Amino acid sequence: MALPELIIRPRRLRKTATIRSMVRETSLSVSDLIYPVFVDESIDAPVPVASMPGVSRIPLHDVGSIAREAHGLGIPGIILFGIPKHKDAVGSSGWATDGIVQRAIREAKDACPDLCVIADTCFCEYTDHGHCGVLDGHEVLNDATLVNLQREAVSYAEAGVDMVAPSGMMDGMIAAIRSALDEAGFHDLPIMSYAVKYASAYFGPFRDAADSTPAFGDRASYQMDPANRREAIREALLDVAEGADMLMVKPALAYMDIIREVRNETRLPLAVYNVSGEYAMIKAAAANGWIDERRVVMETMLSFKRAGADLILTYHALDVARWLTQTHQ
Repeated sequence: MALPELIIRPRRLRKTATIRSMVRETSLSVSDLIYPVFVDESIDAPVPVASMPGVSRIPLHDVGSIAREAHGLGIPGIILFGIPKHKDAVGSSGWATDGIVQRAIREAKDACPDLCVIADTCFCEYTDHGHCGVLDGHEVLNDATLVNLQREAVSYAEAGVDMVAPSGMMDGMIAAIRSALDEAGFHDLPIMSYAVKYASAYFGPFRDAADSTPAFGDRASYQMDPANRREAIREALLDVAEGADMLMVKPALAYMDIIREVRNETRLPLAVYNVSGEYAMIKAAAANGWIDERRVVMETMLSFKRAGADLILTYHALDVARWLTQTHQ
């Protein structure tokens, strides 16, 4: 049987590695990465997180070395999560002058002034009940929590942080924090908002790492329903209007459609959080020999960029940075 006279042949542009690189639409760079760091006030040596192979809680005195390692690999930023000795009903350690994150900020900036140090701004690690704000019975009070978020953000700013990242999904949190920062004189401090954060099962290992499992119930009354897409756009646009400087979608892997929607509808830089459960699944499959870890991780990172992400918060960051460096040598 004769072939048609004209066959369109896209394979011509896949023929060699050089041609493929010339027409590649999406790129991944070390400068796209942000490395999450867990700092525990109660330990003197790193404590591995069992559900997150390769990730540890670190003591305060190791923050500087982690900062230098990340910066030395070309990673532009880290985001700090604190595990305090003292927890109470309102999470007051979150805004203490000598709180664990406040001290970690100073350690990181002293060790590596050019590194962008970001502070997760929430209360689940600081409250004795594990929820993200002030409670009335089993209800998280939105507006009372906003007042404490203002205190926390200003305390991080006073410690020298480069950016705050509110993650509690409280209504009006960006406007409240922006107002407090401006009133305290921190007009130039940017806010990276966890604008679209779902009540996700993918967060499980993080709660082991950050000691933030809720004592009762779940976070579905303030984090988003995984079934909702239009609501994500509404949340993102509200945060734009309130003065956010960057937006975030969390989780990332199961929400590629949301990443693309937010990218299409907004013009701010967009970060995505490659969360603990996504990380743990890859690590478990690789440990069993079911996947090629490096190839799957790099494909996943590239997919986030293709979906529209500008920045990727990921526990794979150190490995990805090394792999990218090896590729370009």
